[in-house]
Amino acid sequence: MDEWHGVTVDFRGRVVELNLADNNLIGYLPLELGNLDGLEVLNLGVNQLSGEIPPELGNLDNLIKLDFRYNQLSGEIPPELGNLANLTELLLGWNRLSGEIPPELGNLVSLTMLLLDRTQLSGEIPPELGNLINLEKLWLNGSRLRGEIPSELGNLGNLTTLLLNHNRLSGDIPPELGDLDNLTTLLLHDNQLRGEIPPELGNLDKLTQMLLDDNQLKGEIPPELGNLAKLTRLLLHDNQLSGEIPSELGNLTNLEDLTLNDNQLSGCIPGNLENRLDMGDSDLGWLRFCFE
Repeated sequence: MDEWHGVTVDFRGRVVELNLADNNLIGYLPLELGNLDGLEVLNLGVNQLSGEIPPELGNLDNLIKLDFRYNQLSGEIPPELGNLANLTELLLGWNRLSGEIPPELGNLVSLTMLLLDRTQLSGEIPPELGNLINLEKLWLNGSRLRGEIPSELGNLGNLTTLLLNHNRLSGDIPPELGDLDNLTTLLLHDNQLRGEIPPELGNLDKLTQMLLDDNQLKGEIPPELGNLAKLTRLLLHDNQLSGEIPSELGNLTNLEDLTLNDNQLSGCIPGNLENRLDMGDSDLGWLRFCFE
């Protein structure tokens, strides 16, 4: 069995890795996978598997990586996956999964990657995900999630990428997101977020991308965003922002892409950003640049 394609066994003959990614597999996931008690890696991504995820997979106490991305799996995420205490990667994106994100996933404190992107998941983001203190990537984008962004996500101090875009999220942006010291990418665009942009986001000194466009944000652009020295993309278009454009944005010397159109802004744009402003298709009749 140690010579079977994609199958790795240990010295006792137990299957420890099943890697059959991109093998044109079809059909359902067999319940018997839950009997492979020595399994550490289960990678069946990039296939044509369908049907539901068996709850029996919650018996795989030694599992470190579970990758089912890019299939046609449907049904709900089994809450039994919350029993996988050693799991570091849970990759279920690009499937047809539905229902809510089980709060039991908040028990997976060893997780570094939780990718549930491009599914049909609905309901609210469980605040229990704030328990995943080792998490580095949280991708929940491209689904049907609604409700507010839990302030508990501000506990994820190791997080580098937070993708919540292309959902139906509402309410305010939690100021606690400004506590994510290691964050490099924050994508919240194409939701129904309201309220003001928290000035605390100006604390994210490692951030390179902040996309807040296509929401219903109001109030002024916080001058604290001028502290984000590593920022290369700042997209704020299609909101209800008002007031003058803060001169502090001129401090963003690494900025390559800035969008401000379709707001109610006034004043002028720092002159050194002249070649970085993307005006889209809108007529910005008020637009002028400040040159000192």
